[in-house]
Amino acid sequence: MHVKTAPSGYSRLQIGLHWLVFVLIAQQYLFKGAISAAWDRVTNGMEIGFDPLVLTHIAGGALVLLFAMWRLALRARRGVPEAIEANKLQGALSKLTHFGLYALMILMPMSGSVAWFGGVEAAAQGHNVMKIVLLALVALHVAGAFYHHFVLRDGTLARMRQAKG
Repeated sequence: MHVKTAPSGYSRLQIGLHWLVFVLIAQQYLFKGAISAAWDRVTNGMEIGFDPLVLTHIAGGALVLLFAMWRLALRARRGVPEAIEANKLQGALSKLTHFGLYALMILMPMSGSVAWFGGVEAAAQGHNVMKIVLLALVALHVAGAFYHHFVLRDGTLARMRQAKG
């Protein structure tokens, strides 16, 4: 039986997809007003005209889903470097945060699609709850990266800036 060893770092593709997804998620929050206004119009039985920001939100969500699935496929095929953990609690929190981030990068575009294209109010409500949880997990992820970089000085953040093996 062949045991797969963890790579020493992330590949350029893994790093690129990480930062691309970060930018896409940021723009989803920055320009959410257009999709919210359009949803309000739809639920009130009003017509909506073409709005490029609505299209951007829908396309951005689809890309987040696509890139999240691609990232998971890369993790499965190539692997990821071993986590740098200060303690067991930190390691568990990191795993839980990453699981939550990936789950929401899949569930949010799905719920948004069901709401928008299917007109399902419950999916829209779930989407709105998930956006708060996603924002909290992103904040926790960023705080953890900065903690590793500025307090522990262990090189964790550097692994997402420069590709290795």
